[in-house]
Amino acid sequence: MSTAAATPPSPATKTVASAHVVQGWRRWFAWSAGAVVRLWCASLRVVCPEETRRLMSDDDRATLFVLWHNRLFVAAELSRRLRPTRPHHALVSASKDGAWLSAFFESVGLRVVRGSSSRGGREAVGELVDVLRGGNDAGLTPDGPRGPIYVCKPGVVTVARRSRARVVLLGIHHADAWTLRSWDRFELPRPFSRVELRAVAWEADQFEGDDALARVESTLRALNADTPRDGGAAVV
Repeated sequence: MSTAAATPPSPATKTVASAHVVQGWRRWFAWSAGAVVRLWCASLRVVCPEETRRLMSDDDRATLFVLWHNRLFVAAELSRRLRPTRPHHALVSASKDGAWLSAFFESVGLRVVRGSSSRGGREAVGELVDVLRGGNDAGLTPDGPRGPIYVCKPGVVTVARRSRARVVLLGIHHADAWTLRSWDRFELPRPFSRVELRAVAWEADQFEGDDALARVESTLRALNADTPRDGGAAVV
């Protein structure tokens, strides 16, 4: 794994003024859940092609990671295993549901930027761009926070164009998982199961053109086809 010569300091979790937060016993509960999830994810066997491992481990550059909302469960674990030297920020809705997710993300080691297309969106996008320009990683789910499932919203293209950061599109396949009855059919990989990871890197100029959003969506759909594809993979 390459190591950046110097990783810029990461800004603290950023919250738009109108964002909901959880406090008291609710925050304690979120942190307790985070401890369980850290143990759960540590049991998973993550495999990926060598090319993907090299791409993910290249921490010389700040990177925007893009994945579907229902694959979020393993995001913090992938960051911990493959990019431990770079603080990772996630864009989370400013809603009440987002408050729980924000507290949970912080408990598993992620930093949070609050906002969404429906509340504080413009400010949140600006903060996410600042995170990337400051040399830190960030994550974005283009079909979140309310869907429709597997339909990209324009924020991913806006952040990519403004930040000029490298963008990595993630394909995550759970070999054995529970699927929740939520709008995104959220996936929970069973403990000790296999997670297959694929990644494709895009440079800033690949987001030019009116068809950029459609190309992002089609690439993510192809990367996340629900078929096992771990031939020649390395364990990470």
